[in-house]
Amino acid sequence: MSRLYLLFLMLFTSLSYASFSQQLDIQGHRGCRGLMPENTIPAFMKALELGVNTLEMDAVISKDNQVVLSHEPFLSHEICLNGEGGEITEANEKKYNLYQMTYADIQRCDCGSKKHARFPVQQKMVAHKPLLSAVIDSVEAYRKQHKLPPVQYNIETKSDPAGDGVFHPAPDEFVDLVMAIVNRKGIADRTIIQSFDPRTLRVMRKKYPKVKLALLVENQLSAEENLKQLGFTPAIYSPYHLLVNTELMKFVRQKGMQIIPWTANEPAEIKRLLALKVDGIISDYPDRVLKLAKL
Repeated sequence: MSRLYLLFLMLFTSLSYASFSQQLDIQGHRGCRGLMPENTIPAFMKALELGVNTLEMDAVISKDNQVVLSHEPFLSHEICLNGEGGEITEANEKKYNLYQMTYADIQRCDCGSKKHARFPVQQKMVAHKPLLSAVIDSVEAYRKQHKLPPVQYNIETKSDPAGDGVFHPAPDEFVDLVMAIVNRKGIADRTIIQSFDPRTLRVMRKKYPKVKLALLVENQLSAEENLKQLGFTPAIYSPYHLLVNTELMKFVRQKGMQIIPWTANEPAEIKRLLALKVDGIISDYPDRVLKLAKL
């Protein structure tokens, strides 16, 4: 084998992997939950600083129909204090139903100071659950100030049939409230709406057909069965990372979907997904994904 050929092969391999790294959609889960309080403006700013492609976040609805970022539709005992700074217990956390609280009341609650047992290096600070609109404004201002490329927003609608009218509005109203913000801020072409609830995605497809959709999956059904239940093929199939294997990769490619698993945090998990050539990775530690994707 000639020296010239070896050099060419090395260059080709390097360029091919660089291309894969650049195309990989690195998504900061709830901003970057491993490093900063989840779903807060500081978490999204940190994710931008690290260099993510996409900011992953969760949307709920308040009593006064504000779109608020929160993983649970209530104040989680794990991360939040109540409006008086008192502890919330696991037994009573659902009494702090965000759909029954105005945003003014939600904003009084600190969801950033409590030590998180599962994320020991997470920086602690007083932080509240922000409005989706405020996050978009902060992100776009930061991006322009630091001359960063456009970033995508991956917004999960936190809904299920049992929660309709209790913890959130019905899918049509929920979707309309979120999309009113997205459209007003002019980011629809950079937005993904994801959900475990097929109803949300069906409403989105009917009313906002140009927006990219992602089906979140954590069940043991086959991908074919999940798509049958959904009723159409979304742009993105987003399973729990341990569900991803060569068989699923083959099916997803045949269907023309992207595959973006969640939530891979450990280096071994991330390396396995990179080897399978997934299209993106959602992680609490996007810094780890960025580092490993460049190796």
